Amino acid sequence: MDTWGQIEADIRLEWGPEGVEALGGSCAVLVVVDVLSFCTTTDLVLGNGGRVRPVRWRDHRGEEAAKERGAILAGESEWTLRPSSVTEIPSGTLLALPSPNGATLCDAAATTGAEVLAGCLRNATAVAARAAELADGRPIGVVPAGERWGVDVRTEVKAFGPLRPCVEDQLGAGAIVAALTGYGRLSAEARLAAIAAKAIDIAEALTECSSGRELAAAGHANDVKLAAKLDTSSTVPVLRNGILEDS
Repeated sequence: MDTWGQIEADIRLEWGPEGVEALGGSCAVLVVVDVLSFCTTTDLVLGNGGRVRPVRWRDHRGEEAAKERGAILAGESEWTLRPSSVTEIPSGTLLALPSPNGATLCDAAATTGAEVLAGCLRNATAVAARAAELADGRPIGVVPAGERWGVDVRTEVKAFGPLRPCVEDQLGAGAIVAALTGYGRLSAEARLAAIAAKAIDIAEALTECSSGRELAAAGHANDVKLAAKLDTSSTVPVLRNGILEDS
């Protein structure tokens, strides 16, 4: 048993930044899952031939550093964190994409020494296959990002509230774990997520969950539809030198 009690599990699951901390020292690969919306937007950008630089939320130095490397900052053009904004993003675009959950976790995961992948429902099977290849028999950690109570993307407030687990990331993580069938023993947390992903109508769940309803109420129902498209993409975002590239 390791420090965090994940007894002999080859595939492990823990939530949020605490999950990155818990799994980063023992897993060869960390898969960050933020379905609404960072990882879905990343999948679409890479699917169009672009790249994504994850930027920690409200990190203005990080934003400026990304622009110095030639990135276009999301929100300063027609491209934003919303998946529907990048469906026709030009090939070759390097998009600096801040988010309070997925991008922030990718940056944190990069400090652990593990290989870092960004997964969602759209690319679940492709990401699982690449994770297994990179891990090569060593443990894989899956980290559903969740949300944070009290975080409002429309304000400059930097305070992060407590973790808010969410249906969409549970299902995204579960779909990836389910696609790792045969890799090895699942932790109880990973097994539960996989069972949920296989037992439920995913599109219906995303429409009815709190995050999906909040986006629909704000006029962004199409973002939810794009995020719910299970295994429609073969894109595998792998973090290399601070940039997520298809690999």
